[in-house]
Amino acid sequence: MKNQIIKKYNRPVFFFGLSLLIPWVLWFSVAYLSNLLEQSSSLIFIQALLAILGLLAPTFVAAYLFLSDKELLSDLKKRFIRHKGFSPIYILLAFTLIFVSIIVAQLISLLFGHSIDQFYISGSPSFTSALLSPWFILLFAPVVEELAWHTYGTDALRQRFNLFTTCMIFSLYWAFWHLPLSFIDGYYHSNVVEEGFLYSLNYVFSLFIFVILMNWLYYKTNRNIFITIIFHCSANVSNEIFATHPDSKVIQTVLLLIVTIVVLIKEKEMFFRKEF
Repeated sequence: MKNQIIKKYNRPVFFFGLSLLIPWVLWFSVAYLSNLLEQSSSLIFIQALLAILGLLAPTFVAAYLFLSDKELLSDLKKRFIRHKGFSPIYILLAFTLIFVSIIVAQLISLLFGHSIDQFYISGSPSFTSALLSPWFILLFAPVVEELAWHTYGTDALRQRFNLFTTCMIFSLYWAFWHLPLSFIDGYYHSNVVEEGFLYSLNYVFSLFIFVILMNWLYYKTNRNIFITIIFHCSANVSNEIFATHPDSKVIQTVLLLIVTIVVLIKEKEMFFRKEF
């Protein structure tokens, strides 16, 4: 039986278009400013402001669409208070899946000669931020993003495509959405680029796996937005809490790919049927 409310999420071009255009304009501006030789306190503040506005842009676009339609707004409110389908197993997976995968990946990397020092908790993420705490960014960014991607964006694609195609389209879009961040001096994405092509490719490929797993949790919990926020935050912290070698992140991607294949086989009906 179709969920009729999904048909109301019918402005994907408007949502995804503005959600890409605004951050790109703001973040490419930040990238330019971050690479200037002289960095004054006022310039650093401007960079931080533009970066946050770019991050918030998709949420503002989603908010506009919800405030323009009472039925959509009602559906949104229900998804924040709805408990049906919020099984403890999915909560546990949201909190632990990525953390466990990075632990196992680092253990496997020891067999290839990598150091046990990877398990050292430094307390400092692998990237810098001129004004804001990197830990703040790691927790604030996924909350804000999921208030856009899984309030409006994912369902806007799902009402047109099956879930697997939805995941593929959004993953590709999300990779392009992050593109300007790879030009911001000292930022996580620019550090990945500097590490080399293999690790950049791994980052992009890992997005596809991450999106499939996150959307699996999202729809298994009856479109619960909190589950995606938990999963996204857990992933950010888990991948930055240790002194992880880039090779271990490649191994982690392979491990999660295996999990993803199992999920796709087990949930074939969920991912490949057209109707919601």
